[in-house]
Amino acid sequence: MSNIPHYLIRDSILKTDNTEPDPMMHPRTLDRREFCRAAVASAASVTACGLGATSAHAATFEADELCYMSAAELLPLFRSGKLSPVDLLKAQIARFEAVGEKTNSVTYTHFDTALAQAKVSEKRYGNGTARALEGITVGVKDEHHDKGWIVTRGSVLLKDNKMDRADPIVTKLKRAGAVLNIQTTAPEFYMSGVTYSKLWGVSRCPWNTNYAVGGSSGGSGGSLAAGLCTLATGSDMGGSIRLPCAYNGLYGFKPPFGRVVTESTLSHFSGTGPMARTFDDMVAMMNVLSGQTPHEPGTISKLFMPREYRPIKGMRIANVGSMGLVPLDKDARQGFAGGVDDLKSLGAEVDDVSLEVDWAEMVEKFIGGVMAGPMGAGLAADIGRIDEMTTYAAYFAKKAVAPGVGSTQAAEFEAYVRSLYAKISDAVFSKGYDAIVMPSLATPHVPADYDVSKEGFELEGHQMHKSFILALTVPWNVLNWCPVVNVPTRLSSQGMPTGMQIIGKPYHDLQTFQIAHAYKSVAPRLFSGENMPDFRR
Repeated sequence: MSNIPHYLIRDSILKTDNTEPDPMMHPRTLDRREFCRAAVASAASVTACGLGATSAHAATFEADELCYMSAAELLPLFRSGKLSPVDLLKAQIARFEAVGEKTNSVTYTHFDTALAQAKVSEKRYGNGTARALEGITVGVKDEHHDKGWIVTRGSVLLKDNKMDRADPIVTKLKRAGAVLNIQTTAPEFYMSGVTYSKLWGVSRCPWNTNYAVGGSSGGSGGSLAAGLCTLATGSDMGGSIRLPCAYNGLYGFKPPFGRVVTESTLSHFSGTGPMARTFDDMVAMMNVLSGQTPHEPGTISKLFMPREYRPIKGMRIANVGSMGLVPLDKDARQGFAGGVDDLKSLGAEVDDVSLEVDWAEMVEKFIGGVMAGPMGAGLAADIGRIDEMTTYAAYFAKKAVAPGVGSTQAAEFEAYVRSLYAKISDAVFSKGYDAIVMPSLATPHVPADYDVSKEGFELEGHQMHKSFILALTVPWNVLNWCPVVNVPTRLSSQGMPTGMQIIGKPYHDLQTFQIAHAYKSVAPRLFSGENMPDFRR
């Protein structure tokens, strides 16, 4: 079962089911949870007869409960001997077999090696040498890798790209005792806010399979929402952690540049971070990922993130709305308004602050800066095989070889970065505000195979810029020194999650987490009770 490509379960990228589902009111009715249980009924025997010595205790847990348990819940059970990491892994393998085709969020499985890792974890709990994430399953984005893994970057051009070493992220996770059971899908060359490719097909959201899992860490988001892993890695160049977290009802952190090791040493707008179903799990994973490594000079010293913080009563938070970048649909407006009200209920002072940013100018400067750097050079190198790329990857490859791409665009981008931060600082941080909140999504109802290189998306009477799905997240990649946490807000009329970004001052990670920690006490209880993904169209 190890190292199996899942070509056979992909959808056609040329076909989208445009049937509109019946509106479903929030909260969901009980049949959502019953459907979820039925879908993974085959996993029940796994929890009752796992290989671990403690498997008899695991029989007290239902299959979907094991798959959706947080790391914070699992670790004490592992330590007490009431549950084994082997039981968890077997339940999630069975769940993959039951629902994997519905979401199509996995490239390769590593179940054989993961089982060996889980058995080692089981022994460590027995002898008292368990590490920080001992026995916790982690979905790994098709970017991070262990030695010998194939990393395709979502492209047929790299379908046989076997890695000769482990990257620093995977090394950190393995040293912390994590069990690496799956690799997760990404759009080609990570160049889209939705996840589909010629190589892997269309990844679909477990909450409503008409819609996107986001991108570029979409497979990680979809796998978490489907219960295929407990934690997942993501990377963020234009919203690639925050978008999948918003579409899938997750917590995700885009750290400030340098907080987590990145191999994109000269690309300040890119970075890696944790994705999880709960705030506490996000914190636990961040504490493993952060800090320096021997061979990457651009990483700053480790900052330990606690799980408990002071209340936010009296904190001043600026609500900048969508900053004039893009209109929101009704569900996104209501979800964000609910999140703002929740912060106010916690005693925070949340003020509406007028701040207008021109999206067309931002996207021009951002793309120019990206294409003038190492990423553009990589795309340009493959221009001779453009006919093998998806339309969106080909679109950006053409941008990379366009006349004038070079130092002038890099300098213009750098000047834009300074001017944008000055504008935001003058309007917000210099006025005494501790943080910013804004929506993560213009709409959660983006087709699973939406093409960011083509015009034509209409949202409640508005003709949207073709890359509108990135509009609310890109500012904080342009200003990638600002820490940003995505938190879930509400479920939409069609059962899709919505999200809110909490944005801190540059390198004020602790203050940003303080707000997210307070928010978790009033956040919607997703992945429990009636609020479970049901994989329905």
